[in-house]
Amino acid sequence: MIIEKDISQLAVGSYVVEIVKQSGNFILKQPGWVRDFHAIENLIHQGVQRVSIDTSKQLPNESELKSHQENKIPASSKVKKVVKAANKGDNNFHKEEMAERFFQAKALFSEAKAVQAKLLDDIEQGRAIDARTVVDLTNQSIDAIFENPDALACVINIRSKDEYLLEHSISVSILMAIFGKYLNLDRGIISDLTVGAFLHDVGKIKVPSKILNKPAKLTAEEFEVIKSHVVHSAHIVNNTEGISELSRKVVAEHHEKLDGRGYPLGKSAEELGRYSRMITICDIFDALAADRVYKKGIPQIKAFAILRELASNGELDPELVDHFIHCLGVYPVGSLVRLSSEKLAMVERVNQNKPLRPVVRAFFSLRQNVFIEAKDIDLSKDESQQIEQGVRADDFDLDMNKIAEFLMIQG
Repeated sequence: MIIEKDISQLAVGSYVVEIVKQSGNFILKQPGWVRDFHAIENLIHQGVQRVSIDTSKQLPNESELKSHQENKIPASSKVKKVVKAANKGDNNFHKEEMAERFFQAKALFSEAKAVQAKLLDDIEQGRAIDARTVVDLTNQSIDAIFENPDALACVINIRSKDEYLLEHSISVSILMAIFGKYLNLDRGIISDLTVGAFLHDVGKIKVPSKILNKPAKLTAEEFEVIKSHVVHSAHIVNNTEGISELSRKVVAEHHEKLDGRGYPLGKSAEELGRYSRMITICDIFDALAADRVYKKGIPQIKAFAILRELASNGELDPELVDHFIHCLGVYPVGSLVRLSSEKLAMVERVNQNKPLRPVVRAFFSLRQNVFIEAKDIDLSKDESQQIEQGVRADDFDLDMNKIAEFLMIQG
């Protein structure tokens, strides 16, 4: 199948057919595979903005497939070395290695979208879904998060409002894996939680799109239809072999609330275990922060405030909400902030001892309204400036994909 993708969504292993949009005059001599992240970086440098790819094309032999896998999954000794260097603040942690880490995360996210799209198509066509593929993919995500959670945490902030259904479930599964790791849960438990999160909204394919994407307020009848997606999701996973009981529970209870006002069963706090409480927090947070066709997302720090309000109202677990916020950081990796120096910056790393003063990368001057040479600033050491507020790219008529492209070029 031929589909179009922005250059920022292009993954290693993709088969590029042609250039659809560009700011330059680059000529693609012939269709071919993207064999490493350098090829993507070159396309960005050439001004390529959008390409068409053939999703049916596979790498033609085992040696190339192996090369693709090594580029795609950040588990090689080279990447481990890179991650360790980054954690130690090694000055030899070059921009090329940083870009490679980010591209690997984007490749994994792109693969997850392809798997999610296939799942939804299988469900819509009445075919059985392949649980093994989901389990394998989520285990790859967990490997990546155990190696370096920041790259995937950053990628989930670069989303398309037109692909919310696909990307929301992937993002929630990544958030669950990060949350589970923070809570020191057993690796097997994290795997089950991540699989459940990946599948929690598959029942939405049974909901008419005119209701699912309605921009206006839903009627009572329409809301009942929306709520039915949980029942559909639970039915689908319960009839799929290879899905654990815990994964099924996560799917069935992701909209239940501690005050008994959740759905579909209105369970009480006594009936809801820790893992069901976790998925509800992750699901609400991502739904608040993500753009959709009919509404803009809100800055993560505002989403945190809403989570705390829901906890104070008895709907969410207050202790787990606090853990979740501490886990991601007050200003999560990959989020945008406005500095007192009138610059926009992306959060690169959380300073656990000073959560309000993370490491950021400044890239845009609000005074001049232009992109500037990217500069790393550790706000825990540089007290000459501070974060004024968490913001979104569209607050300034900017695009997160373009920001990511710029920062990838800048390292």
